Amino acid sequence: MSVDLSVSIGSLQLKNPLIAASGCFGYGLEYADIVDLSTLGAIAVKGLFLEEREGHPPPRIVETPSGMLNAIGLQGIGVRRFVEEKLPLLVKRRAVIIVNVCGSSVDEYVEVVRILDDAEGVAAIELNISCPNIKEGGMMFGNSLQGTHDVVAAVRRVTRLPLIPKLTPNVADVGSFAKAAHEAGADAVSLVNTFLAMAIDIETRRPKLSNVMGGLSGPAIRPIAVRMVHECHRAVELPIVGMGGIMTADDTLEFMIAGATAVQVGTANFVDPFIWDKLQGGLVDYLERHAIPRATDLVGTIELAAGNPSSKG
Repeated sequence: MSVDLSVSIGSLQLKNPLIAASGCFGYGLEYADIVDLSTLGAIAVKGLFLEEREGHPPPRIVETPSGMLNAIGLQGIGVRRFVEEKLPLLVKRRAVIIVNVCGSSVDEYVEVVRILDDAEGVAAIELNISCPNIKEGGMMFGNSLQGTHDVVAAVRRVTRLPLIPKLTPNVADVGSFAKAAHEAGADAVSLVNTFLAMAIDIETRRPKLSNVMGGLSGPAIRPIAVRMVHECHRAVELPIVGMGGIMTADDTLEFMIAGATAVQVGTANFVDPFIWDKLQGGLVDYLERHAIPRATDLVGTIELAAGNPSSKG
């Protein structure tokens, strides 16, 4: 049987649910010689502030068991250079482009989105209110229900593009933050961003990262991320973009069964840049074996025992 991998995130139509995660795929062009960008569901490009940003000094990446710590500090070229230099080349390669937007204030988020709203080729905005690696902005908004509502509402007023706040896992009840984003006008939510973590060099007794703490990603966080996607799926009637340690098609399927409409793949790109065909092939094989005609038919189909406290009803 033939299967349909297409999914919808608000008004954003994707040919398949596989998205390259922000921060792990550069601006997309870095991978363009080995990955046909047009075959991906979308690319979430590296986070953009209004101006260029150097990020943190090295060391800023540390390998951990089943994962990776990073404290890049959202190094980037700024939104204007992206629109002038990168966006036209991505459009030529027929990529679906989701832009990850950062800010140190509500006004900065709004101004960055204004610029992108006028740019040809931007398909959606991923609002980064959850980066654990910077002191200003980021989690200052994402760790507050009111802050989440305020920044999403302010950006919503200046764009018609699909708006996808990226939620932090560094909170007790992620579902309540999804609700705050929904009430403020979000079209979807993406989760999870990295977990705040650290590593110490026992010989020097100093932190291994120059920023002391960084964000933990990779397979180590996947079970927690799946749980949070499930909680958000129960909390809001919004499409969810799930992420956190996806390395195989089985991992992708787990997120979708938990409630994710689409997924982002991040750290795996550093391990296997040719992962995309394997993920798509695995999805097709699973859907065919289970006689499921559409990928969307799989979303949120987790079966829970009657009386289970996590079951609906």
